[in-house]
Amino acid sequence: MDPKTAHARLYDKLDELENILGPLGKRFAAAGFELALVGGSVRDALLGRPMPDLDFTTDARPDDILALISDWVDTHWDIGREFGTIGAIKSGAQIEITTYRAEAYDPESRKPTVQFGTDLDADLVRRDFTIGAMAIRLPAMTFVDPFDGFTDLVEGVIRTPGTAADSFSDDPLRMMRAARFTAQLGLDPVAEVEAAMRDMADRIAIISAERIQVELFKLMTGIDPAAGIDLLVRTDVADHVLPEVAGLRLETDEHHRHKDVYQHSLTVLRQAVELEEQYAAKQREAGLSADDPNRLVVPDFVVRFAALMHDVGKPATRRFLPGGAVTFYHHDAVGAKLTAKRMKALRFDKDTTKAVGRLVELHLRFYGYGDAGWTDSAVRRYVTDAGPLLSRLHILTRADVTTRNKKKADRLAFAYDDLEHRIEKLSEQEELAAIRPDLDGRQIMAILDIKPSPLVGKAYKHLLEERMEHGPLGQERAEEVLRQWWAENGPAEQP
Repeated sequence: MDPKTAHARLYDKLDELENILGPLGKRFAAAGFELALVGGSVRDALLGRPMPDLDFTTDARPDDILALISDWVDTHWDIGREFGTIGAIKSGAQIEITTYRAEAYDPESRKPTVQFGTDLDADLVRRDFTIGAMAIRLPAMTFVDPFDGFTDLVEGVIRTPGTAADSFSDDPLRMMRAARFTAQLGLDPVAEVEAAMRDMADRIAIISAERIQVELFKLMTGIDPAAGIDLLVRTDVADHVLPEVAGLRLETDEHHRHKDVYQHSLTVLRQAVELEEQYAAKQREAGLSADDPNRLVVPDFVVRFAALMHDVGKPATRRFLPGGAVTFYHHDAVGAKLTAKRMKALRFDKDTTKAVGRLVELHLRFYGYGDAGWTDSAVRRYVTDAGPLLSRLHILTRADVTTRNKKKADRLAFAYDDLEHRIEKLSEQEELAAIRPDLDGRQIMAILDIKPSPLVGKAYKHLLEERMEHGPLGQERAEEVLRQWWAENGPAEQP
């Protein structure tokens, strides 16, 4: 990053925000209080990144903050008052103003204790990293950087304002943030930071699952999530956060294509990130609406996390065969269960957990297509089983090809191209994404003259199987099939 360009970006952004920064700074100064734009807001301005939130720090107490802004902002809230934070919206910008403070965690507690301070530099030293310990004093617009965070940002390193051990002891979640910034910003932790993460990895256990989940989501949606995950693994933090991923280092895959399954998984994750935009572009070109459940949102957490977790079932399913071969039969089903269990522990919502688990479960479904060929029925089932996850399954399946054998890689790519082509052709003839039997439940009951019962569901399932196997039957043929099934499977005394 060029220093002059970064400074120019910063002051351009400050000029754009003058309608907020100017009046707010003057209000606090007139009342005898200090105010500074701080932390991530300054860092993001220097990097030219979007600034959806504006973070400020002040020596004013929460009651004073409310008194100064309540008649100026569009709306405000005090849900964070206990921790010294007042939130507000002004001209579409979200604002948080926090009293100078020092946080520390009790070794046995998940919650921070808060002490208010009176000095900006003392507030900055308690922040996570030097790149977040920069500020702009208002209203004078003076750049404050007591720990040389700007140089660290230019050089691309992660360093703490004080000792790394003290920083991580105060808030162990900062170890997750170090990995997040590695993934989001392409930064590398200095040796002291990495060593402290390794020495204090078990301290992450006092942090709530919800807070860890938020950081993990941000890490996975960064520009290089594999780099962030690798930092967590090599510092042993992953042993407490994602033990299933850390455990992959012990496994060798059945084709000996990689040193271990862990490195394979990182490669799959990187390739999934590369493929993401290609498939999103295809959807845009096809005119897929923004609210379509099949629509990819880049970056897409679901496909990325599935790529990371797709082989976590291998340790539990590893078997050694005569001659030295290794197998991992059913690791897809086992991995899906382990993934769901981990995501539940991290408090992910049910829909996201279900989607990631389903992709892990389906990630091997394609293999064998190129050798044996699939009937149209098998293609329909592939699409139906994937449902709204089809594009993500395309990405995961292609990303899972990491062989160094170019002929084999080309053969698999050609086979998957062929599968996608067949899906497109069948989709032109049928609505594959919403396959239903030719007769619904009411029609089944009317034709057979029966009341609602489990038999209706069985008949419906039989018609669905016929629809999968043979394609659209039409109402007349579907009725013939239904009556034939009823003759063989209905009750002894039929109406």
